[in-house]
Amino acid sequence: MAVRQAAAWCYRGGSISAEPRINDRIRVPEVRLVGPSGEQVGIVPLAKALELAQEYDLDLVEVAATARPPVCKLMDYGKFKYESAMKAREARKNQAHTVIKEMKLRPKIDPHDYDTKKGHVVRFLKQGDKVKITIMFRGREQSRPELGFRLLQRLASDVEELGFIESNPKQDGRNMIMVLGPHKKKTEAMAEAREAQAARKAERQGSTPDAEAADEVAEAQPEAPAETPSEA
Repeated sequence: MAVRQAAAWCYRGGSISAEPRINDRIRVPEVRLVGPSGEQVGIVPLAKALELAQEYDLDLVEVAATARPPVCKLMDYGKFKYESAMKAREARKNQAHTVIKEMKLRPKIDPHDYDTKKGHVVRFLKQGDKVKITIMFRGREQSRPELGFRLLQRLASDVEELGFIESNPKQDGRNMIMVLGPHKKKTEAMAEAREAQAARKAERQGSTPDAEAADEVAEAQPEAPAETPSEA
């Protein structure tokens, strides 16, 4: 049914294309014309609008087809399409996607392992990501849920400058789960990361000629021979 309706629409002269009509594809007696700089020219015959487009070496683009008469603008349509595509690409590039990272810990985790895991949580929160913390209980540890609860509270306290408890600790079978949310939004974290990257690049490019010459001299000097260890 939908196919027949689409075919009938096309047969009646309709269009399913999202592209606006330009130049000779515009089929109306007159248009409300907008100049290249956005100035209002007024209602003019289509032939006159096409003539002006040729004089300016521009395209006549229908920007409001449902208006009566339709609104058309003089512009470089190829340039307009390119700039629109670049803006859409930049918007997709800057679009923030919510990501939930996961970190798993044991109730009796080693202090060194705890510091390592905490470092990962800090990095995730700085990037603007949420972190799901899972405490895994095994064997007799299941009878001591307070161990996992205290560990989660400790971790939340250690990273409170970067994140907050979004979902309080709760038991889920053999596991206990807590979710940390970042204080910083994803878009802010991405912007700061780009600024830091630009600053590092500027520092590398801003090295003085004297420093570069010193580096070249250091690279040109032969390395000192390694000392041979004496045999015991």
